[in-house]
Amino acid sequence: MKAILFEQYGPPEKVLSLREVEKPSPKHNEVLIKIKATAVNDYDWSLVRGQPYLYRLMFGFLKPKHPISGMELSGIVAEIGADVHNHKVGEAVFGDISEYGFGTFAEYICINKNAVIKQPETISFEEAAALPHASTLALQALRDIGKIEQGQKVLINGGGGGVGTIGLQLAKLYHCHVTGVDAQEKIEMMKSIGFDTTIDYKQINFTKAGEKYDLILDCKTNKSAFSYLSALKVNGRYVTIGGKVGSLIKVLLWSKLINLFSTKKLQVLSLKPNKDLDYICELFREGKIKCEIDGPYALAETPGLIQYFGEGKHKGKVVIKTDSP
Repeated sequence: MKAILFEQYGPPEKVLSLREVEKPSPKHNEVLIKIKATAVNDYDWSLVRGQPYLYRLMFGFLKPKHPISGMELSGIVAEIGADVHNHKVGEAVFGDISEYGFGTFAEYICINKNAVIKQPETISFEEAAALPHASTLALQALRDIGKIEQGQKVLINGGGGGVGTIGLQLAKLYHCHVTGVDAQEKIEMMKSIGFDTTIDYKQINFTKAGEKYDLILDCKTNKSAFSYLSALKVNGRYVTIGGKVGSLIKVLLWSKLINLFSTKKLQVLSLKPNKDLDYICELFREGKIKCEIDGPYALAETPGLIQYFGEGKHKGKVVIKTDSP
């Protein structure tokens, strides 16, 4: 089978390459999946470069223990292990597999039977690959942690990416006024999908602009913990789902103190992969949310796409079709 491999850390376009490798066979509790589509995420950008160095402590200090990256997929079950009873051969499945492993930048993968769920017929493989990680991050941040309410004033930092575009649509279900912050190149797209207000982060620092919000969903975490407080209303909530590790750690540490003495809350989301993905699928079926897909691209283009993602140039989710020429 074909797969995108890397044997050392470094710039994606230098260390990643398309190669032929042996197709795996499922263990007793695994399914072999013929991958139809996958997507690029923050994890891939960090792991391939080995930065921040925390990733090396988890996945190999000098070189990666697992040479194939990727954490989202949609595909067809090609073979099942002896103890697999929740899937069958020929079934379309999808999911965020990060709780059980990685390796979706390939034509096949063997993964734990519980890493994926059945894919609804109403969702294409490209859409299914784009949904699991971004939609569950947005849902858990806004609803479960952020306690979003009707008619609130919401800001999404990183509004033009995968989480941001889904987050907008979820917030609109609550009739919220939503402000999106991102690069100028994404502003027109963000306006077209429904952001009420857009901010070019290079021109305006939203934490110093004087506007206050009930809820901030942060996909970037590129400012100090205290700066976010100035952009929150009384009883406002700030939830971060990703960004620079150093900034995330600072928000986590300072939030313990701030949350004791302030009505404003700072929180860091710890994702529960695939939680309530069935609810997301129902919203999709009803036409209440849709995927903003950048692509689809061919598997061979993965090295450049990870670099493209890391530079923040993508609009929505970067999706890769493994069977594209």
